[in-house]
Amino acid sequence: MSTTHTDPLPRWSVADVHEGLDARSFTDMMERIGAGAARLVALFDEHGIRSIDPRPVSGADGHVADEVITAYNAFSDEFREAAVVVHSTISTDSRDERAQALASQLDAHESKVGPLLARLADWVHSLGVDELATVSNEVSEHRGPLSRLDERAEHQMSEIEEGLYAELAPTGSGAWNRLQRDVTSQLMADVEFAEHRVEAMPMPAVRGLATSSDPAVRKAAYDAEIVAWPTIGTPVAAALNSIKGEANSVNRRRNWSSPLEASLFANSVSRPTFDAMQAAVVESLPDFRRWMRAKARLHGHSAGLPWWDLVAPLPHVASSISWTEGIDWVRSAFATYSEQLAGLVDRALDEQWIDAEPRDGKTGGAFCMSFVDDRSLVLLNWSGSVSSAQVTAHELGHAYHNTTLGGRTALQKRVPMALAETASIFCETLAVEAGLSRLEGPERLALLDVDLAGTNQVVVDIHSRLLFETEVFARRRRGALGITELNDLMRQAQADAYGDGIDLDTRHPYMWILKPHYYSAHFYNWPYTYGLLFGLGLYARYQADPERFRVGYDDLLSRAGMNTAEELGATFGLDVTDISFWTASLDVCRSRIAQYEELAAELVPLPPGTA
Repeated sequence: MSTTHTDPLPRWSVADVHEGLDARSFTDMMERIGAGAARLVALFDEHGIRSIDPRPVSGADGHVADEVITAYNAFSDEFREAAVVVHSTISTDSRDERAQALASQLDAHESKVGPLLARLADWVHSLGVDELATVSNEVSEHRGPLSRLDERAEHQMSEIEEGLYAELAPTGSGAWNRLQRDVTSQLMADVEFAEHRVEAMPMPAVRGLATSSDPAVRKAAYDAEIVAWPTIGTPVAAALNSIKGEANSVNRRRNWSSPLEASLFANSVSRPTFDAMQAAVVESLPDFRRWMRAKARLHGHSAGLPWWDLVAPLPHVASSISWTEGIDWVRSAFATYSEQLAGLVDRALDEQWIDAEPRDGKTGGAFCMSFVDDRSLVLLNWSGSVSSAQVTAHELGHAYHNTTLGGRTALQKRVPMALAETASIFCETLAVEAGLSRLEGPERLALLDVDLAGTNQVVVDIHSRLLFETEVFARRRRGALGITELNDLMRQAQADAYGDGIDLDTRHPYMWILKPHYYSAHFYNWPYTYGLLFGLGLYARYQADPERFRVGYDDLLSRAGMNTAEELGATFGLDVTDISFWTASLDVCRSRIAQYEELAAELVPLPPGTA
């Protein structure tokens, strides 16, 4: 591995589609969206698309369904294009007031169109999906997503209430979400380096120091976080209370027994499947704690792993990697699956899909969003670590998934998050396996370290987030939660999930402030675990019969917005309601933990009498 990472980092561009937010092509699109929203509402009103008394379907109903679904898909495609252009600016510069204003305009249009999906659900529920499919080609093509809408009709407020909620949400939970995003992306922290040199840094860059090879730098970054996050605690706590309070009220009126049940439905995952996965996760926690203690010994700690070393690189191996080395690793790993997948890497670079540089005002973390046709935009915060390269493989996996969805309609592309992680985890696994196949000794240990650090986040840390959010929802029903209470809940959740794997005195009580998932959705945590373990299960199927897997894989990805989790699993002979499936996926992690412990013991022998 290289010890430098000074390559110029790519920035994304949408200029080939719209040269800027003030370009004529974009302003024309915004005008069309405003007019299109009004026309779509008028079309639904004209044809009475809302809850009606059940009756036999007619040929006229088929024509209406065709017209309405076609119009909805066309509007949604154009709306998404505009929204992604605006978000591509805001996510890299939250101070751009023009983009923020345009986002508000789009929110207003969405508030008009949003309730139409609820009205379509009611109409379809009244007439029956199967019955409509006999007289409508569009219903037949959209049977999966419309069946989900049919089920959703049982959990909707009245048309007036749904419409009012959609109108108020942009100035309610939507506004609180933007507040959290803006204040966290603009937060600066003072990091004290060697010889008392203090540097003010954007928070995404500070968090990137968690993968520094210098333990003093990692500790300094952690200390800087612990000082900086409380300075925005009051507005972010207000945001969290408002968003979760709103969700409790709406979920109650929609007849959900709990926010988790609503989340499971939204992700097309059944309760038996979720319970089986969670049972397997809880059983695996002692194994991950054992890994953390092994990692702690490698870093010279006699007890649990300090928080600032959770994603630290190994001290025994050069850990930095250049952008060029990282992207070459991803490309070569993808080539082990197919030239088409490897070619996606070059396409993403050539067409400027990727924004990799951490900078002030840029959103932290990483994500991929579909843009036009089969194209994506990929946000990274490259830190020059192997972990960064692994994240790159993950996000480009999402981009590959989007290429398989390119021919699907907007309704067919409403992919639940749990299923949206399938390709990303598969591609990440390709990268890890490609590295492990050629590495031995300390370098193999280093890659296992990066992989298990990421897996630990998705299994253990996300379990802590599930525990935290469950308790927040329960307490929010009784009243607002203060900063101290939120901090205490986070510490308890981390203790319950991490156990003696970490030094409990170093827990991070402010994780609720910085994780955007708590503010953009509800229980936007367990789907990552689902995606990881389902992806590992699919990888096992690939290894068993690569050619057969390749034949069906792209079709499976393209149907992720059309089938349930159980249906997609069955496509490859996987029973996701059975705990043994999840245990088998976690056994892959256990095997890597065992390899890690063996290699770690060669570098730092276990104390006498240690099991």
